[in-house]
Amino acid sequence: MADAPKKESQGNNNATGAPAQGKPEKPVGMGIRLAPVNNSDQPVVANYTALNISPGMVFVDFGFLEPGMLAALPRVAKQGGKLPERLNGKLAVRVAMGYDAVANLHQHFGRVLAGLSAAAEKGRKGGG
Repeated sequence: MADAPKKESQGNNNATGAPAQGKPEKPVGMGIRLAPVNNSDQPVVANYTALNISPGMVFVDFGFLEPGMLAALPRVAKQGGKLPERLNGKLAVRVAMGYDAVANLHQHFGRVLAGLSAAAEKGRKGGG
């Protein structure tokens, strides 16, 4: 399992230890390696998520719904057929997170989506 990418501090401090003027202080990154336990390093496939909020925690349920069934739903709806009242799937994993971890995850996802969007835009312009 690869280590998490490490961020290097650029050192915005001058010789006196005070922050350089005009430049915001960058947070210092720390390299963290998570050691797998049992089969925790094995990927889990999920195509469905649900959030449940409680005081101080957010529970994120990752589930798996059969792709064939998901593909059939729009067809049934378009043909005027009766949609099922309930879909049965499998709970892949439940993750409990504090609000601070949810905010951090939101920032990470924002960066990933911005990068994917930029890459797609570059691809549309001919990759140049």
